[in-house]
Amino acid sequence: MSNEVAEVKQEYMQQGVGAVPVGYKQTEVGVIPGDWDVSKLQDVATFGGGTTPSRQLQDKYYVLGIHPWVKTLDLNNGIIDRTEEYVTNEALIETSLKKHPEGSVLVAMYGGFNQIGRTGLLTIAAAINQALVAIIPNLKKLNSKYLLYILNYNVDYWKGVASSSRKDPNITSNDVKSFCFPVPSVKEQTLIAKALSDVDALISEQEKLIAKKQAIKTATMQQLLTGRTRLPQFALREDGSKKGYKQSELGEIPEDWEVEAIGGLCNYQNGKAQEQYFNSNEGYKVISIGNYSEAGTYVETGNFISKSYHKQVERYILNSGDLAMILNDKTAIGTIIGRVLLVDKDDTYVMNQRTMRLTPKQEVSSKYIQLLINSDFVHSRIVGMAKPGTQIYVNTDDILNFTLYLPIVKDEQDAIASFLLDFEKEVATLNQRLNKTRQIKQGMMQELLTGKTRLVNRNLKEVVHG
Repeated sequence: MSNEVAEVKQEYMQQGVGAVPVGYKQTEVGVIPGDWDVSKLQDVATFGGGTTPSRQLQDKYYVLGIHPWVKTLDLNNGIIDRTEEYVTNEALIETSLKKHPEGSVLVAMYGGFNQIGRTGLLTIAAAINQALVAIIPNLKKLNSKYLLYILNYNVDYWKGVASSSRKDPNITSNDVKSFCFPVPSVKEQTLIAKALSDVDALISEQEKLIAKKQAIKTATMQQLLTGRTRLPQFALREDGSKKGYKQSELGEIPEDWEVEAIGGLCNYQNGKAQEQYFNSNEGYKVISIGNYSEAGTYVETGNFISKSYHKQVERYILNSGDLAMILNDKTAIGTIIGRVLLVDKDDTYVMNQRTMRLTPKQEVSSKYIQLLINSDFVHSRIVGMAKPGTQIYVNTDDILNFTLYLPIVKDEQDAIASFLLDFEKEVATLNQRLNKTRQIKQGMMQELLTGKTRLVNRNLKEVVHG
């Protein structure tokens, strides 16, 4: 927040259960400050719509287009300063399209239930498609950014409207026009929008930093896991000369690395269908197709197997250091096929069908193998040998015969894994910080957009007393 803004929080003076605090009033949108109003959007804004120019006239209406055209998927609940598609002058002249001004707030009325209520604030003049409605605030009464935050804060309201009494969930422009919300003075709206924008800016910077660290991590992984870069303690021969490279069936590799099949590096065990033992309470966590992320981390799905079935599933229980690989994929592009999870705790997980246990042998680092198999350059090779079917899949034998190259010295495997794990921890810490900032923003929205906490400019008459 800027130095020109002072935070003044009204201390609620409860006079009994359900009592309205002093200086506040009960309204149709809840308890709000006494000097705030309640308005319908139609009383403080005008509205606009859009259309989709004929796709059959692609060359005429889209190719070499110069006018931004917003679709539902362009909405990001924030600023819109560019669009995926642009339309031509002919599209504006020959269809019902018109450009809405900078400062317009867009709302998705349909396009899938999860899209309903998504928003965007134009910082450019742009046309829109028919799934959106444009709200053009009367700037004497309504700040565009304040409206954006109000709409985002009430996204569940829109989903409730969409799901009530309609066969195909959607909202209409009339629903948007009749939306009621609390309206402080434009000066206070501006202060609220500024405070929340400052937090958004912080979130954006954190996201950029995470993306940068992730890119560095990915590049470093490729260099270390292919031997293009060697850690200093493994880069030299005994005589002090720099180690070189040699040719192999997988191309050029470090002179002291070897090519090995996964079956030579790990013992294996295939999973088995366990659905008859599933429950949603507690017990062993199930490792199945739905539990794999693209990054090779475990995704909770709420499926468990009671430990009372220990004897029935004993053969498929995973131990610390085991790797669990998924052998098929729900997508045709192979997003998760061949991904491996690293088990870090005994007696916790049970394999379901189409999974495979890989237990690295004594001279092989579990963490190193996980990083190697999940790396983009190895995973793409696994996807390349997948076979078509209802779900694309790889056979057990294909995996056991699949070759990797790696250091023959486990100490180097461990050192590389440890180095990369430090990157993972740093990125995880940054993600935790980002999540905390998002939680702070959500709390601020709840306080500021309901008037429970007031932001008062030094030159603005104070309307509450702490």
